[in-house]
Amino acid sequence: MVLVDIRETKSVKASDIFLQIRPGKDFEVITILRALVKEQPVDESQVQETGLTLEQLQDFVDRMKKAKFGVFFFGMGLSMTRGKHMNSAALLTLAAELNAFTKFVAMPMRGHGNVTGADVIMRWQTGYPFAIQFGRGYPRYNPGEFSTVDLLVRGDVDAALILGADPGATMPQPAIDHLARIPTICLDPKVTHTSRLSRVHITTAATGISAPGTGYRMDEVPLPLRPALKSPYPTDEQVVRRIHEAVLKKPDWLQQGNRMALNQV
Repeated sequence: MVLVDIRETKSVKASDIFLQIRPGKDFEVITILRALVKEQPVDESQVQETGLTLEQLQDFVDRMKKAKFGVFFFGMGLSMTRGKHMNSAALLTLAAELNAFTKFVAMPMRGHGNVTGADVIMRWQTGYPFAIQFGRGYPRYNPGEFSTVDLLVRGDVDAALILGADPGATMPQPAIDHLARIPTICLDPKVTHTSRLSRVHITTAATGISAPGTGYRMDEVPLPLRPALKSPYPTDEQVVRRIHEAVLKKPDWLQQGNRMALNQV
């Protein structure tokens, strides 16, 4: 087990090799690894900027090539720092290129429950896992432009509906600040960082405990969830369906407002 991180964590004790890189140099490290996999020359001055040596990186590549089956586990330290989705794309490309020598895969480490389920369903419905825009009536995919973090940081969002997540605890501060400025609605069984900054917090039944559903493991294996307890609160699905039905039925005040506007025109 090789651990790559900017600082020593509790996982260091479980690892065989620890490679400590400089903050913000993820993309450079992965790019150098890709070059070494393909036996391309590498500038040692660029290697030094990563905080590692060429010998360390070459040893890492040799170990990966000799492995019978290798897995890259990566998390928000890679996807939420400098480079963002480009870091993830580079790592996925490295895994693909290693398959010319052995079997290698990459698996994201999820922070919240059933995040994998959201990706699986979106891929099934649209062909894309995340960063999807429906503004034109059909799905458009572009990480870095339509990703939630980027939309919030740029201030492009004027309202937010948060289901089964706590972005107020994990997203960059500019994104959290924008959530606090706009009308934010949060559906969650408990009080969270996000619910505290929301205009509206709707308490819902806990999935798998008081509400049925399907959860997906990080390896995309679906697990049926059967509730063990009853809850006085509605499920997330019930709340969303009610909101959808209410939107479809224009309220009387809106219909009157439309008629007044037409009369004025």
